[in-house]
Amino acid sequence: MSALWSAEDAARATGGRAQGDWVATGVSIDSRSVAPGDLFIALSDQRDGHDFVAAALERGAAAAMVSRIPEGVSGDAPLLIVADTFQALQDLGRAGRARCNARVIAVTGSVGKTGTKEMLRTALAAQGRTHAAEKSYNNHWGVPLTLARMPRDTQFAVIEIGMNAPREIAPLAQIAQPHVGLITTVAAVHLEAFGNVTGIAREKASLAEGIRPGGTLILNRDSDTYDIQEQVARDHAVEVLSFGSAPEADYRLISTHLSESATTAEADCDGTPLLFRLDQPGRHLAQNALGVLAGVDMLGADIARAALALATWSAPEGRGARWVIDLGPGGIDGTVLLIDESYNANPAAMAAAIEVFALTQPVDGMGRVTRGRRIAVLADMLELGPTAEALHADLAAIPALEQIDIVHTAGPLMRALHDRLPPAKRGQWHADTAALAQALPRLIDAGDVVMCKGSNGSKAGLLVDAVKKLGTPRPFAGQG
Repeated sequence: MSALWSAEDAARATGGRAQGDWVATGVSIDSRSVAPGDLFIALSDQRDGHDFVAAALERGAAAAMVSRIPEGVSGDAPLLIVADTFQALQDLGRAGRARCNARVIAVTGSVGKTGTKEMLRTALAAQGRTHAAEKSYNNHWGVPLTLARMPRDTQFAVIEIGMNAPREIAPLAQIAQPHVGLITTVAAVHLEAFGNVTGIAREKASLAEGIRPGGTLILNRDSDTYDIQEQVARDHAVEVLSFGSAPEADYRLISTHLSESATTAEADCDGTPLLFRLDQPGRHLAQNALGVLAGVDMLGADIARAALALATWSAPEGRGARWVIDLGPGGIDGTVLLIDESYNANPAAMAAAIEVFALTQPVDGMGRVTRGRRIAVLADMLELGPTAEALHADLAAIPALEQIDIVHTAGPLMRALHDRLPPAKRGQWHADTAALAQALPRLIDAGDVVMCKGSNGSKAGLLVDAVKKLGTPRPFAGQG
């Protein structure tokens, strides 16, 4: 790998003092996954990263960024000594951004940030050297880490920015300094911290505070809070472009066709007709893809080539990824189709996921139960504030739920949905996901399609693991 940071460059960027003449080819904050050549940054969060410096160096780290020399580490070890490692990480991110001439797009939104970020990575990678955030690295350390890892010769960069509380997005946007900002949508998420959707809309729109002069903020024209977001952007002298199904949208979704395994869409992209396809079903995905195409256009890349590339995109793990579970050796006892939506949940995302789930086709006559079933396995949606219980109960009114055979639930909030469901759809309720995960093997049969969804904090991933352990999981063939 090529050099990313020399000792001299890193010291200059952070105002620190370098020991040794080292060169780093990567940057890491986790000693467990540090790779040879990485600069390991000893952050202090739930645990003090200084306790793991020796282990990181033993694993081949080129150097470690520290605020003191830890016990067990030689006084002449390759180090970058700074006053505060978190501040130095931010400084390193700023320097990484400043030295690179990449065209940068930043993505935020209540729903679909990470999937949209990955769509942008796919759409841009065929047109130039593209750097994008890993996983959901979108917080106070994830954004600067992504920028610190950005190679100098990057041509396109995709930065994901998230938030849990007020005044988190603007500082991160100011570090990223994007040319283009994209807000997927605004929904009732993090209500505990913001109180209402208006507050969430203003926070999301504060992305405009970091957009470079002459840049563009792309907004969802179908959002109920569009006017609020537009005004925030105008207040910061940022040009606004819109996407969505609304007639006023600059990039307008004209029609969407969903099948069990794909989405095809027709759009008008600022006066240019365009057809595109995703190997994943979902109206919300078509909407996000249109926002992606608008972003690609604003970055100066080829929108037609981007549309073709999107056909190869597949949903990230925990956000709609599909698995076939072979039961018995080679699937001799049949299969179960699993849809993994376990990473996060809110009412808007839940409705979109259930709409897609309703399109799947179970297989009859494969298992003990003659007819294959669509089985939803749902865990609590968190951070919804004082109306959380009502928002869970209201899920029973989602139209697509009529196509779901059984709904099993876990968690104190999901009890409200369990009680509201028609008796014929009402499956088991358990106090937590661990208890429901233990019961799942007895509730699923060959031929069933199972969707697991809930907030990450509800440990919805345990439900996915329980389904995978029924047999041998393999990626769904129609994916990607």
